[in-house]
Amino acid sequence: MKAMRLHQIKSLNDNKEPLQLDDIPDPVPGTGELLLRVSVCGVCHTELDEIEGRTPPPELPVTPGHEVIGRVLDTGRGVTEFSKGDRVGVGWIYSACGECEHCKNGNENLCSEFTATGRDVDGGYAEKMTVPADYAVRVPDELTDEAAAPLLCAGAIGYRSLMLTGIENGQRLGLTGFGASGHLVLQLVKHHYPDASVYVFARNPVEREFALELGAVWAGDTEEDPPEKLHAIIDTTPVWKPVVEALKSLEPGGRLVINAIRKEAGDKDYLSNLNYERDLWMEKEIKSVANVTRNDLSEMLRLAAKYGITPEVLEFPLEEANKALMEVRKGDIRGAKVLRISEISE
Repeated sequence: MKAMRLHQIKSLNDNKEPLQLDDIPDPVPGTGELLLRVSVCGVCHTELDEIEGRTPPPELPVTPGHEVIGRVLDTGRGVTEFSKGDRVGVGWIYSACGECEHCKNGNENLCSEFTATGRDVDGGYAEKMTVPADYAVRVPDELTDEAAAPLLCAGAIGYRSLMLTGIENGQRLGLTGFGASGHLVLQLVKHHYPDASVYVFARNPVEREFALELGAVWAGDTEEDPPEKLHAIIDTTPVWKPVVEALKSLEPGGRLVINAIRKEAGDKDYLSNLNYERDLWMEKEIKSVANVTRNDLSEMLRLAAKYGITPEVLEFPLEEANKALMEVRKGDIRGAKVLRISEISE
């Protein structure tokens, strides 16, 4: 089969293509696993973190991709809940131990043995892949393949972030950074909390305009003050500056949820601008988001089907994965990018 593979960690500053198109053997499903023919796979900013070594794969080469939609081609021994032809999705969570305190409490995203699709094991930038049946999720019939794929990470991590804000209907939510995840969270808030209002902070004027088109009540630059203080803010940026700026905009008792896999070390001095009385006093909170659970995937898919939430998607063929990744890196994002890998009839 064909797969786009990462063979070495590298900087993308030289604009060299990071992934290589390889012909590799078809995977074989083991006990409890599914073999999928991949239809589409979303392109996520986390792939850039893998390529440049901020969250490095433990072994190379590896096939990236963790927003996967496919059909079951075959099942391994012991699989009873899926059959050939079933349509399933695979997200960032590939597996967890299932036995630790976190797993038993429904927080499998915090498991010390958490395994990530497309980083710790081969993912969906390929014609086929395997996945433990317990970690595949069914895709509602109302969603097309290309619409469902971004929901498995940008959507699911956005859903988890939104739940962690504790936001209530009628309150004010801020979104700092407005990429694939932000544009899905905004749509989810409009339906799930119809009396809530969304304020967007983004450097790119195109992103600000897009946010207003989708129903944001205000959109400004990162350092701008919103017209009202906010009850919660979700930050999706890789830098520290928006953290300090967001704290200034919170109501007393407000919560900042950081949805980012890491923060740039180079701009940490911006934290020297943190003013305790202004930014943290009055019981303001900061909370991070780590990974996703299977429930996050299923709930985001269910809500998207219920409310008719549709990501704005730009498709690329598998062979143009490098082009899609570089557009994500340059910030050329309006909605989500998806690799079309195979045409599969319903």
